[in-house]
Amino acid sequence: QVQLVESGGGSVQAGGSLRLSCAASGLEVRWNCMGWFRQAPGKEREGVASMYTLGDRTYYTDSVRGRFTLSQDNAKNTLYLQMNSLKPDDTAMYYCAAKWGVCSARPLFNTEFSTWGQGTQVTVSS
Repeated sequence: QVQLVESGGGSVQAGGSLRLSCAASGLEVRWNCMGWFRQAPGKEREGVASMYTLGDRTYYTDSVRGRFTLSQDNAKNTLYLQMNSLKPDDTAMYYCAAKWGVCSARPLFNTEFSTWGQGTQVTVSS
């Protein structure tokens, strides 16, 4: 059974940092396309970042490029999202997701991902 468990969310002031973790079981993060998505109240789910380690490819949405960094620890089978210089607009529920195999030509589209975690809340105050 595939399971993704997120942690690391919380409340911070603008300019602060958080690191989200996604512990995977039932699949290996290095062999599959792994991503982070977020959804704010009243808004559609948005792709934040995704990566496929074997292809050495990482993708970021424009609004977070340069502030967020995606990484993974293969020994722990865990995906991380380091978020720096947080803004109030980053406030959302953040979800970890997995797509079997390589990332598709649309690496930040939520319909490409088949397995999802339960989410972790990030709140950034001004």
